[in-house]
Amino acid sequence: MAGYTPGEQPRDGNWLKLNTNENPYPPSPKVFEAIQSSLTGDKLRKYPDPLGTAFRQTAGRVLGVDPDAILIGNGSDDVLTIVTRAFVPEGGRITSLTPSYLLYRTLAQIQGASIETIPFAYHWKLPQPRPVDWANLFFIANPNSPSGTLIDPDSLRDWFADFPGTVVLDEAYADFADANGLPLLPRMKNLIVTRSFSKSYSLAGIRFGFAIGDPGLIRGLVKVKDSYNCDVLSLAAATAAIADQDYFRNVRAKIIATRQRMEVELAKLGFEVTPSQANFVWCRRSDRPVEHIYQELKNRFILVRYMRYDGYGDGLRISVGTDDEIDRLLTELRTIV
Repeated sequence: MAGYTPGEQPRDGNWLKLNTNENPYPPSPKVFEAIQSSLTGDKLRKYPDPLGTAFRQTAGRVLGVDPDAILIGNGSDDVLTIVTRAFVPEGGRITSLTPSYLLYRTLAQIQGASIETIPFAYHWKLPQPRPVDWANLFFIANPNSPSGTLIDPDSLRDWFADFPGTVVLDEAYADFADANGLPLLPRMKNLIVTRSFSKSYSLAGIRFGFAIGDPGLIRGLVKVKDSYNCDVLSLAAATAAIADQDYFRNVRAKIIATRQRMEVELAKLGFEVTPSQANFVWCRRSDRPVEHIYQELKNRFILVRYMRYDGYGDGLRISVGTDDEIDRLLTELRTIV
């Protein structure tokens, strides 16, 4: 197997990183306070809470869900791994839409399972009727990457109405979207919603994510996860971050405003821009391949994500940065194109 290839992570400070959808703003100040309060010998020498009780209680209150419906993870990728281990036997079947998150294929290969990818319909819509009758697990990223597009939750509910397997709604970017899948949970007992703290809460370096599902289902997943999969510092940081909703909403509003400006300016430069519901923009060109543009930006110490998919051609996925960062990007693009 080839394995999943993460975006480039340069270690010097000269680069403008717009390639891995990290939040350009710092975490809530309350996160730093929570981490500092955890840096004591007594807290660090003991194991962390294996269930993340304080986080689950806080997140349950903020999101309006039962704390027992929440499973903690070392990033949402850890949660996706736990779910795959729990529901997919060796020789089993995983399904996902394509183009989408490439990790789904890697998880299937690790598990010794097959994976079937279903192309999106025109304009990143669901194909009708659903072309797969069953699978042990169906991954669907919503909003999707690389497109940034959102499928209406009611459409998802109808599409999966008679689906016999487990459905994972990967909502790593849902905090930047107009809708999310949480209202579907009471009506879809086979649904798991996963979330990440790497994007909207500025905690990619901490590694924390979680899943929400039927409490009985979550109890089963607890048996599969590593005993202490989240450490003291990540639990403290995540709890403080999700509790500070005023800070979260302020950062979210800034990112959405910059995203909308990016879409307009990139279109002026001749890019075909897909309207985004995430913290990145997917853009292509009909007049030329975009790999040259990616390389020219890299020569100028600006990283974006170049992606190519069979049947879809190539494109650039550009993370939303601060206004100053995006001004620098647009200035260089005007020179290149």
